[in-house]
Amino acid sequence: MDKDLPSIKKWVVLYPVYINSKKTVAEGRRISLEKACENPTCAEIGDCCSHFKVPFAIEIDKAYPRDFFQRGRVRVLLKKEDGTPYNPAIPTRKQLMLRVAELVPRHPGRTKKQESASASTAGPSKSGKHGKKKR
Repeated sequence: MDKDLPSIKKWVVLYPVYINSKKTVAEGRRISLEKACENPTCAEIGDCCSHFKVPFAIEIDKAYPRDFFQRGRVRVLLKKEDGTPYNPAIPTRKQLMLRVAELVPRHPGRTKKQESASASTAGPSKSGKHGKKKR
């Protein structure tokens, strides 16, 4: 991080729940279901922020208040001291969420996981005989 950047306390907070398609609006999702992605991680969000060339900091020890088992959040600095955005294509936090959500499914780590998962589930499935019900 650069020394000329202000304290991260003033930066925009982005929890993975905000762009998770598996969550409802009541559970914390902030963008539409069609534009959201499935189970994003802080590392993937951080990689997207570095792709967009905006300063960010990952806080692994922090939890989402509505779901304490959801660990981690990303702090992002959208605007410079003079108020101009670091990336002109991403002026607001909503725009950041939408851009990150469309980029996360194409993340290199995610595509490798899907290839290995599809190869392991390609085997024949068993349709076994079920036993008697016990009373």
